[in-house]
Amino acid sequence: MSYFSERRVVVTGGAGFLGSVLVGLLRQRGCKEVFVPRSREYDLVDGDAVRRLYRDARPDLVIHLAARVGGIGANRANPGKFFYDNLMMGVQLIEEGRRVGLPKLVAVGTICSYPKFAPVPFREEDLWNGYPEETNAPYGLAKKMLLVQSQAYRQQYGFNSVVLFPVNLYGPNDNFDLETSHVIPAMIRKIEQAVTRGEPEVELWGDGSPTREFLYVDDAAEALLLAAERYDQSEPMNLGSGHEISISDLATTIARLMGYRGRFRYDTSKPNGQPRRGLDVSRAKKALGWTAGTPLQDGLRRTIDWWRSQGRKS
Repeated sequence: MSYFSERRVVVTGGAGFLGSVLVGLLRQRGCKEVFVPRSREYDLVDGDAVRRLYRDARPDLVIHLAARVGGIGANRANPGKFFYDNLMMGVQLIEEGRRVGLPKLVAVGTICSYPKFAPVPFREEDLWNGYPEETNAPYGLAKKMLLVQSQAYRQQYGFNSVVLFPVNLYGPNDNFDLETSHVIPAMIRKIEQAVTRGEPEVELWGDGSPTREFLYVDDAAEALLLAAERYDQSEPMNLGSGHEISISDLATTIARLMGYRGRFRYDTSKPNGQPRRGLDVSRAKKALGWTAGTPLQDGLRRTIDWWRSQGRKS
């Protein structure tokens, strides 16, 4: 019998990019009662809605994925909203979970919580050694409060919650809206437009020098379920592939996979974001027996194929 087969599980954000993959995995593992609250019915920023969610779903496990999120442009345009909405969703889900005796809550933080100049690879112990990169600091700090609350509630109330810090996710069904998307879907869409229109160059933000680490969405969902089953501590845990790549090398790789032979023009008036991102993922390997299984090129190819076959039609 599966760990999940006899549990009622709430997945906030379960209709989203990561959530839809995770819900599918839950059902594959025999979970018969998966409750996915939709924002039109349960506004998780509102305390009354959170209390109603717990009354309606009566969960044994909450996996909190819902977030107000976007790329650098969206973070710069909405710093107050990203801070408030993300903070209130997490704070209230944990508090009301404690009040009703929820057995376990798994929350997803963000790599944006790390200090701007954290030593690479990022180790969980470095989370507090500096201020996050300015363009997404409000979002990163709001999500980092999940960790503070998790540790405080475990200490005072014995409440079992865990907080995981995934690196940038990507894969099929990602958000490809150029106003709010992250770097990989934005690049794919821009390059696809250039291929279709025969344009000789593609404009990208920054100077191409920052590095990023990426985690395929299916690998992230697998790690979250392992944490739900096996990890019962409030010490933070990184989730990543363990491999860095520069923005310029990423663009070249995606262009090659998409058959684009034009050039890239970097708009250096736009921000680079954090200079480097790469994770130490040894804690997840030790505690969960988990490592990312999807090489970047394979994941990129699947994402491009999905966009070309389905995504751009929507």
